[in-house]
Amino acid sequence: MTLGLVSEGVHMGVPVAAMPYFNQAQGSQPAVARSIADLRSQGVHFLDGPDGYQTHPPKQGNPQAFPRHLALDAVGAIVSPAP
Repeated sequence: MTLGLVSEGVHMGVPVAAMPYFNQAQGSQPAVARSIADLRSQGVHFLDGPDGYQTHPPKQGNPQAFPRHLALDAVGAIVSPAP
């Protein structure tokens, strides 16, 4: 359902930001890089690396440490860009 909202929203002109939560093994799949590139090419502000979520080793994730504030800041910047 979440991907459906992203794919519909981006084609309706709705600003979209996405920040994943997955481990390094999942992120190393070639389909992930292609999907991220596709989302970015459609205007999705995808937050990863130093600007968002950095992947963790398998089975070592810490959901409590997920940087939600970065996602909220990104949404705020997209919805209300600085003058």
